[in-house]
Amino acid sequence: MSNKLVGNLSRGLLFILSAPGGTGKTTLAKMLCDEFKTVTQSISCTTRSPRTHEIPGKDYYFISSTEFEEKLQQNAFLEYVSIFDHSYGTLYETIIKEQLLGHHVLLVINAQGKNQIRMLGIPHVSIFIHPPSWVELRHRLEKRGTEGCEAIAQRLALAEYEISFSHLYDYQVVNDNLQTAYEILRSIIIAEEHKYLKPLPKESPCPT
Repeated sequence: MSNKLVGNLSRGLLFILSAPGGTGKTTLAKMLCDEFKTVTQSISCTTRSPRTHEIPGKDYYFISSTEFEEKLQQNAFLEYVSIFDHSYGTLYETIIKEQLLGHHVLLVINAQGKNQIRMLGIPHVSIFIHPPSWVELRHRLEKRGTEGCEAIAQRLALAEYEISFSHLYDYQVVNDNLQTAYEILRSIIIAEEHKYLKPLPKESPCPT
């Protein structure tokens, strides 16, 4: 049986995708999951309220601060972080479940979460998405229309902090053109899977 571009492994790989807000990481992750059915994005828990377009159980698991703290005490999170007075965490059991189904799991998390996973010694491939420029990043954040000037300033400061850790990632992608950035991203996923493919068994010689 011939190999596929993606979906040949019995246990999926773990990919970490990080980027400042407004860089397009959510769009890129969705494009990847839409093209490859064996790539799935992990759904994080969060204590913040849903935004207008977000669907509970699809975009995030929206839980209370008390529920979050309970899961934290149970060591249920693979990684967790607090940003802008809200907490986010990835449930470890959901990652393992998807990997055992042969699915590659895409974690869209920040550098702090990525470092937690590194310190646990869990194998992963890390990818950092850069904005084309600070001017463009500000423009994208303002275009959202969901936050005021003070919140945007906070996000830009956080973006600078996040980018300072980008050299610790395996791959760097600049999203100055969405389609080009996506082609680079998908090529990384394909190449990383094919590192682990076993050669096909040799055919038995024809009987004489």
